[in-house]
Amino acid sequence: MNGIPHFLDGTERISWGGEEEERARILQRKKESETSDSLKESVIYWQTSDKISPSIHTTKLTLEQVVGLQEGFDVVFREMTFGGKKTALFFINGFAKDDIMQEILKRLTYLTPDDLDSGALHSFFHLYIPHVQVEKSDSLSQTVNNVLIGMSVLFIEGEQTAIVLDTRNYPVRSPEEPSLERVVRGSRDGFTETMLTNVTLVRRRLRDPGLKFEAMKVGRRSQTDVCIAYIDDIADKTLIDDVRKKIQAVALDGLPLADKQLEEAIVKRGWNPYPLVRYSERPDVVASHLMEGRIVVFVDTSPSVMILPTTFFDLCQHAEENRQTPFMGSYLRWVRFAGIFASLFLLPLWLLLVIHPELKPASLAFIGPQEQAKIPLIAQFLLVEFGVDLMRMAAVHTPTPLASAMGLIAAILIGDIAVQTGIFVNEVVLYMAVAAIGMFATPSYELGLANRVVRLLMLVLVSIFGVAGLVGGVTAFIIFLAFQRSFNSSYLWPFIPFNAKALAGILVRVPVLVSKQRPSFNKTRDNTRMPKEK
Repeated sequence: MNGIPHFLDGTERISWGGEEEERARILQRKKESETSDSLKESVIYWQTSDKISPSIHTTKLTLEQVVGLQEGFDVVFREMTFGGKKTALFFINGFAKDDIMQEILKRLTYLTPDDLDSGALHSFFHLYIPHVQVEKSDSLSQTVNNVLIGMSVLFIEGEQTAIVLDTRNYPVRSPEEPSLERVVRGSRDGFTETMLTNVTLVRRRLRDPGLKFEAMKVGRRSQTDVCIAYIDDIADKTLIDDVRKKIQAVALDGLPLADKQLEEAIVKRGWNPYPLVRYSERPDVVASHLMEGRIVVFVDTSPSVMILPTTFFDLCQHAEENRQTPFMGSYLRWVRFAGIFASLFLLPLWLLLVIHPELKPASLAFIGPQEQAKIPLIAQFLLVEFGVDLMRMAAVHTPTPLASAMGLIAAILIGDIAVQTGIFVNEVVLYMAVAAIGMFATPSYELGLANRVVRLLMLVLVSIFGVAGLVGGVTAFIIFLAFQRSFNSSYLWPFIPFNAKALAGILVRVPVLVSKQRPSFNKTRDNTRMPKEK
């Protein structure tokens, strides 16, 4: 009786007696009392063992209770006979590749009982299934997991081992250029929602045998595929082990929001608004960071990947800088730094000079509103800040053909009328626009949002405490960032701890042939970028 579901002990005899309704009530009560925390526990609950039953009928009854077979339209359990042997093909309809399935079934239909003399399992597995990726499984829970990720399983009557066929065909879009990381020159492919495609895009750029991709599953219910990528002879082994353990220790029902939920589970930054990992949708950027000794985490169903550890200055860099000459790349980098600085401190500085005009030098006498508005300056800034946020959110949810019209309405009608009626001052709108442009010029979307929060706090501190508020706010801001750690690495490196050579490499885009060593921040095992001269 090994592998026979124990729920048949009482209900099957009732069924033989003709009392189908009583059998259904017993099954319903048993189903309602189930408290399994995993698929394996559920299989054992229904059939006392995780072994595959030699009876296909018994396996079918178990699957009806475990995965709702015959209740869902996309779960298929197709019973067939090949070479006189009863079999059943179990798969998810939307995941199976029709051409591969048809080719396999076509080949099996030609079998005769004489072809299975050496044993059905051996014959099917080694001789008559024309497919590359085939494996065996004797665990029913593992078999069901394989089906739920897109594989197909062939059960054979009388065998306690199933044949698993990789016939996955996930819905996938073409690798298009990511909208947040566009470049003037460079590759136009970007990650998609399929992890295998993303891994392939990186492997295409790095043909290093030391490049490793470790796959695991996260989420009790979602069983989301997660992959850790690193170059074995470059990356820090301690960091790899730390990341691996943190991901394996994640205890969640699932990751429906993919990488963002995984980040919160492994980083545990609480209410800290600043990102401690970097996101990217560009395979060339990810390949570059892998060669620096970073670790990359792929999460299935997400078009972006996590790069860790990261620093504040990493989040301020863009791929476009490395697509231009060193001189122009350095110029673009400085312009971007100026924009980020303006998004943080331009508005608080202007407000301070307006509140305390005695601080203005003679050359800046023109700064300040010539006319006063009907509401205080701090209230104007807060209203404009919230207005920009509303415009940004509205643009995300507005169809593309209407987005331009919405921007014109907001900028011309609302802004111009607000100034003309005396609610806002012209300079408030001007400087707010400059700060908003600086925020949008920040390569990391998460960093731009965090800087916006800091700017709001700075404005409030300046309006209340004046010079002391600005000095104290900037000091607290730097101290706050200095105490942040990205996987036990300093967030403000190479400024804190200070590294002059590395800081120069941040401020200036160094030519490729000059940069011969990898950043010490990554604690790499091999810190040389170029082969040693012989």
